[in-house]
Amino acid sequence: MADFSSMTAPASLSKHHHPYFTPTEVDQLSEKQRGKLSVTQEERTRQQACGLIEAIGAKIGFPRKTIATAQNLYHRFHLFFPRKDFSYNDVALAAIYVSTKMHDTLKKPRELLMVSYAVRFPELAAKSRSLGGEVDMDPNTVENDRQRLLAVERLILEMICFNFTSRLPFPYVIKIGRALHATKKLTKLAWRLAVDSHRTPVTLSYPAHEIALGCIYLAALLSSFEQGMTSPDSASASHNSGKYSSPQRLVDILGRHGEWEMRFLARVEDIQEIAHQTIDLLIVHAQNPLATTSPISPSSPSPNLPHLPSHSAAHSQSAVPYKPDQLIRLKIHMRETEHPARRRPPLAREEVGTGLLGRNEGTVRFLFGPGDGGR
Repeated sequence: MADFSSMTAPASLSKHHHPYFTPTEVDQLSEKQRGKLSVTQEERTRQQACGLIEAIGAKIGFPRKTIATAQNLYHRFHLFFPRKDFSYNDVALAAIYVSTKMHDTLKKPRELLMVSYAVRFPELAAKSRSLGGEVDMDPNTVENDRQRLLAVERLILEMICFNFTSRLPFPYVIKIGRALHATKKLTKLAWRLAVDSHRTPVTLSYPAHEIALGCIYLAALLSSFEQGMTSPDSASASHNSGKYSSPQRLVDILGRHGEWEMRFLARVEDIQEIAHQTIDLLIVHAQNPLATTSPISPSSPSPNLPHLPSHSAAHSQSAVPYKPDQLIRLKIHMRETEHPARRRPPLAREEVGTGLLGRNEGTVRFLFGPGDGGR
């Protein structure tokens, strides 16, 4: 009879899907996966990846939900996997591919690759117009890229525990804007800021409705802080206060504790942190528009309207019509009037690692909901 006492049982573990992490956890996990890169280099790579996702999405005509979810998946991926081990092109494409499955806008990997080649290598795309729009690439290169895309796709699927649920802030911006009697122009600005927020890791820590509130709060600040930053709708709102809330009134409401927190299930500390991270992106873009590979903010919040080309110079100039010094002064003002960040319970330590993900070893049980350590 065979002796099985010396045989080792295959490894196994259970992995829970955690929709959100505390800001502290995001910082700790990001630092671990950053490796030898500086924070500036990490941010540059993040913006390059988000810009690539934006450009591919605009070229194919994906709805905003597909683009935004892909950007969120990219941020989440590098909480668990080192940046040095993956090209941002591969991760961005895989994130788009998974997002198309989540939102039923599916495209084949080869289709995504061909569009990515056209975006990344415009000079080759110009020479390949006679080939039906496809870039003339070496078949071996295309196949190798396709295999890498599928390999990263597997890691992303296991990372999210095959949970295809995705909640986005855009519908909440419209509904909450109406509930707060915000003007249409301010709501439109908040919608654009919600788009921009997906270029930051803020989506890893806060639910969609809080991001919507944070963007409405920031839109109100941008429209009321200084005369040079006042949007055209703020003046008209003051003459029609019976119908609309002025930007300054929205700042007064959302900038302090009140019944609105219970009504919208949000905390003033959270929406202020969301506003901080979003205005940081605006400051970087205003100081150096080339810091992002494509301009932030679409031209319209309507998903049925076509997006402007991602490389449009005119769009880049109109997306953030604020000067860096104005934004910095607003940032200082926000710091002076902010509430202390609230403490959030940490994630269970055993849930942080990647364990057996991406390996054909042992057994992994994927669970859609968080365990006892979830929030």
